Amino acid sequence: MQTLMPPPQIYVERTLALIKPDIIHKEDEIEDIILRSGFTIVQKRKLQLSPEQCSNFYVEQYGKMFFPNLTAYMSSGPLIAMVLARHCAISYWKELLGPANTVIAKENFPDSLRAIYGTDDLRNGLHGSSSFSAAEREIRFMFPEVIIEPIPVGQAAKDYLTRYVTPTLLKGLTALCKRKPADPFTWLADWLIEHNPNTPRLRHNVIVEEP
Repeated sequence: MQTLMPPPQIYVERTLALIKPDIIHKEDEIEDIILRSGFTIVQKRKLQLSPEQCSNFYVEQYGKMFFPNLTAYMSSGPLIAMVLARHCAISYWKELLGPANTVIAKENFPDSLRAIYGTDDLRNGLHGSSSFSAAEREIRFMFPEVIIEPIPVGQAAKDYLTRYVTPTLLKGLTALCKRKPADPFTWLADWLIEHNPNTPRLRHNVIVEEP
């Protein structure tokens, strides 16, 4: 009896990543690790938060003993905020970060980012959204102008591909067969960029705002 495999689904998550004030000088190094780990940096900005803004961002931690020190630390200098995208972005970014406690990270996950860049329990170097709802809230907090749209899955994804992607791709493949370039992959990539019928909704140019 033949077993039918479920059709593949397209699903891309977004999560918020913060490079905290004390390791902002490691920005390029960390971004390289992020990109090599399969993430796309969809949005990026450099900013400095006030203590009040930090309190609003970390509202779920309000009332805990470390809260005053946390808001003071996070408002002590500029930080880098990024929206990262990939399949299962939230869980993969959390795995790459390692435990929030730097001591535990160094002991049990020495290759994690917090083990490498963190210094103590408070200064653990980086932040990542803990859940889908947290990611949505935090992205809107750091990037109030960004549009967070539902990502199509299942039949909706197939319909999207059929309507928006396949027609342009067929034209490109037809042109490729006629032209027969020496490097077909590069030629097709350039053709698709040149003949993209859709104006991107997300900014591809990185925006850096000085404090």
